[in-house]
Amino acid sequence: MKKFIQANELAVLLFDGMTIMVGGFLADGSPEKLVGAVIDSGVKDLTIICNDGGWEDRGVGRLVVLGRVKRLIASHIGTNPTCGRLMQEGKMAVELVPQGTLVERIRAKGAGLGGILTPTGLGTVVQDGKRIVNVDGNDYLLEVPLRADLALLGGAIADRYGNLRYVGSKRNFNPIMALAADTVVAEASAVVDELDPEIVVTPYPVVDYIVMGD
Repeated sequence: MKKFIQANELAVLLFDGMTIMVGGFLADGSPEKLVGAVIDSGVKDLTIICNDGGWEDRGVGRLVVLGRVKRLIASHIGTNPTCGRLMQEGKMAVELVPQGTLVERIRAKGAGLGGILTPTGLGTVVQDGKRIVNVDGNDYLLEVPLRADLALLGGAIADRYGNLRYVGSKRNFNPIMALAADTVVAEASAVVDELDPEIVVTPYPVVDYIVMGD
């Protein structure tokens, strides 16, 4: 049976300077209770990999506002003004990655690939510092995989074994992040005795811990 823990027990998995993937899309499907536990732990200098910068009071945006994030890798930051301000002031590094490329870089780590080739970003600032690979006369950017020490997943319904399914659009980045981190913690909105195997999205072997959400 999968280990169910309290949110405050997350602290033993955290350390300064670590890399954390956080599920969610504009905070939809974000593990708010787990983000709160990261805040309460006091860890800092984090690298956060997420679809976006969240909002100032929701999602990973709460960590950004508190100055806990040293580097943010995301597809956009427009919904959180603090992200732009900290980036301009040189207080937080921001790597903006096209959304499709971002999810494929995460998937590449989970699949054990050395990277992906994509034409997205050719001839733009996205290309800066990256290797160009020619295949059959076409140029592609080589984008390297993204991994994390810890993945925090949200929007999940779990069974007693630790299998997960997601509610509607809360699925977003969560399943793919579960495959690209050393440790995976899911925040569950509900726990049922058993899920139909046909609707399981994230199987229990890749889920290390489950925390009940509010």
